[in-house]
Amino acid sequence: TKKIMIINGPNLNLLGVREPGIYGNASMESYLPVLRARYPDVQLDYYQSNVEGFLIDKMQEVGFPGGIVLNAGAYTHTSIALQDCIRSLHCPVVEVHISNVGQREEFRHHSMIAPACIGVIAGFGLDSYRLAIEGLLAMNDRLEQYILDHTDQEG
Repeated sequence: TKKIMIINGPNLNLLGVREPGIYGNASMESYLPVLRARYPDVQLDYYQSNVEGFLIDKMQEVGFPGGIVLNAGAYTHTSIALQDCIRSLHCPVVEVHISNVGQREEFRHHSMIAPACIGVIAGFGLDSYRLAIEGLLAMNDRLEQYILDHTDQEG
């Protein structure tokens, strides 16, 4: 079983309530069962915090070999600490945004964490999380095949 952690940053505990014109009407708690049903062979864990240090603590925990889907919220645009944390991890991280941050305020156009992530997905609503999971699973499958191919050649 692959293990992927979904981590949401500040104010994302208010999904479904906060600015539904931007973020939609569904909460993360209502969307998680949809994701888990779609990926029954993947252990999808979820964590949310409004505190930068708690996000870092969670990412530094060992045991997310399948990767991390990270929506750092506003910390995306300000946090060198999150970038440093991501760079220290031994698992892939995908940056995710529900809205298309490129169509929003200028200050949201720059990500401090993108240079440390394997990819960025934005603008597809809550489906951005599914797309990030798809990307992680495809990357993990390619890596496993690469290891198998190269192990067979050495043997």
